[in-house]
Amino acid sequence: MSNPNFAYIDTELSAVNTILGSIGQGPYQELDKENPEIFLAFNLLQDALIDVLNEGWTFNREENVTQQPDVNTGWIEVPYNALRFDISKGQSVKTTDVVVRNGRLWDKMAHTDVFTEDVDVDIVWLFGFDQDTADDASSGQSIPQVFKRYIVAKACTKAALSMLTNMNLAEAYRAQETLNRAACQEYETDQGDYSWLGTPNNTVYSSYQPYQALARS
Repeated sequence: MSNPNFAYIDTELSAVNTILGSIGQGPYQELDKENPEIFLAFNLLQDALIDVLNEGWTFNREENVTQQPDVNTGWIEVPYNALRFDISKGQSVKTTDVVVRNGRLWDKMAHTDVFTEDVDVDIVWLFGFDQDTADDASSGQSIPQVFKRYIVAKACTKAALSMLTNMNLAEAYRAQETLNRAACQEYETDQGDYSWLGTPNNTVYSSYQPYQALARS
């Protein structure tokens, strides 16, 4: 059963129709990827999706995720839907320096892919436009609507350039893309609860609130 809370959220079909509409094509009732137009628009949507999510936003970035080496090989496998996978606090803790090779972590300092201890990593996840690509995700819808609009706008710009080669139209869509990105940045600063104090996780700090000076017992 579909979730009524997601009744007005963009789907892959509505996104593809928006991309096609941006270049003067009519909408389709189903996502038939055998259709060349639909297939090209869908690929543009996927390209824009990866470009946006690869930046690492509050909703698809996790920090300090403990990874355990395989008991037999000592490898730390990288999930297939991880866009970025790096050691936590790597800027200050220089005991390891890892990259991803052959689908698993490789320690460039020790020159090995065998780990003997748990490793904390920061992960940027790839989510599907309609639903999550993780095996354990049942409901999907992990991409906020404001980001979906940005992804679609980015794909429309790509469509104007690749399918029409119309620079004037592309500039118009790029202006809309800029507005959508500003909305995403507003979401990010609000949802991310960032502080210039650098308050780490699992800590509490209540700064001085000027209005408290007016409080009277």
